[in-house]
Amino acid sequence: VSTMAEEAKDPRRTVPRAIVLTTLTGGALFIAISWVAYMAFPKVITGADSDSAAVSMLEHVGGNVLVSFFLAAYVTGGLGSALASQASVTRILYTMGRDRVLPQAIFGRLSQKFRTPTGAILVVAVISLSALFASVDFVASIVSFGALAAFSLVNLSVFSVYLLQQKKRGPAAWTIYGLVPIVGFCLTIWLWTSLTQVALLFGTAWVVLGVIYLAALTHGFRRQPPSLQLEE
Repeated sequence: VSTMAEEAKDPRRTVPRAIVLTTLTGGALFIAISWVAYMAFPKVITGADSDSAAVSMLEHVGGNVLVSFFLAAYVTGGLGSALASQASVTRILYTMGRDRVLPQAIFGRLSQKFRTPTGAILVVAVISLSALFASVDFVASIVSFGALAAFSLVNLSVFSVYLLQQKKRGPAAWTIYGLVPIVGFCLTIWLWTSLTQVALLFGTAWVVLGVIYLAALTHGFRRQPPSLQLEE
């Protein structure tokens, strides 16, 4: 949702609401579906492997017809999720290209016809095809590494901006801008422990490559990196 802010109407109002509504709706659906699944077949939900519990439960409740419907819906949902992810990451890459963090000729140009970042879309599409040769668990772990890194930095940024830079004080400020992001940061650190060693290795290597690229971009950290330019 946040990555599409530049294409939204009245983003200061609509984007925060969309983020909160997405979180609440998604959380409510996850809880409701888990509860219904447990009530339908508690034995398999508590004892089966997490990857096969849903299929086993659906087979028990509705037979092969319901399983087939579930698999079709699962593939359709995966396609929608992949398209949403590709749209999001291409907008991030376009912004970085526009601000000359990445090569502008490839990432920072919009299609004259569609007004979309064609170069970034094609690059992401080619990289996405590598999923044909990688296992689902490996790809999911790599994605989780990036997501947890982003979540960790967001929580630390809230603490830094409001308490250290803007020097907000008082019980409410310490709770909202101090306690809440610190708890969020600790939870993301806890989730890091569930990643595989391979994911941690590849993720760390990617971070190291990013630091090397940043060093080259800033001439050995002697210059300020390009800053994000936002327009109303």
